[in-house]
Amino acid sequence: MWIELMYALLAYLMGSIPFAILVGRQFYGIDVREHGSGNAGATNVFRVLGKGPGTVVLLLDILKGFFAVQLAFLMSKIGGGAGTVVQLESFFYPVIFGILAVIGHMLPVFAKFKGGKGVATLFGMIIALDPRVAGLGLLVFVIVNIITGYVSVGSMVAGLSIPILFVRVFGYSDLSVVVFSLAVALLVVYTHRTNIKRLVEGEEMKSRILAKKRVKS
Repeated sequence: MWIELMYALLAYLMGSIPFAILVGRQFYGIDVREHGSGNAGATNVFRVLGKGPGTVVLLLDILKGFFAVQLAFLMSKIGGGAGTVVQLESFFYPVIFGILAVIGHMLPVFAKFKGGKGVATLFGMIIALDPRVAGLGLLVFVIVNIITGYVSVGSMVAGLSIPILFVRVFGYSDLSVVVFSLAVALLVVYTHRTNIKRLVEGEEMKSRILAKKRVKS
């Protein structure tokens, strides 16, 4: 039991590394939480600092989720106690560790529990679980972002597509994956509730990730 708790804590701490804040402070001397949307995530870094820093933070946040899931497979190889090995009989531990990384990103212990929305870290987690689902989810995000001009709308639609991709398209029946995929859809919408309010009020900022110039609104 101790080995699982140790790896679970490590997954959370990994997710808690506030790359958006670190990049902003160390290289630009600003706290991104005091600018743009006030969010400590890659999207706000894109808005405030530009594509270069935004891309770096995005990739680092993705890697947090990816490596958190990999901790489960590392745990199964290393094991614990008197030479015992933790067997992965389902996706339970990979899902749990990935979720803990996402929670760490949203509620980081290293940044007074004020983090980002967790979409990038969640995406990294999905890459580790099934790259096909991640690839199609990314395609949905890009298409919706191009059409609407809103990162938030692209993120929400992509999130809603995850349970459909896992369960209907690729036929996953593992309970951990099914529950997780449904939770993803709910989580993404919930964490974007302020964005939904701004969209309704016409105050949401536009940002096309693949555009040559940032879209102003």
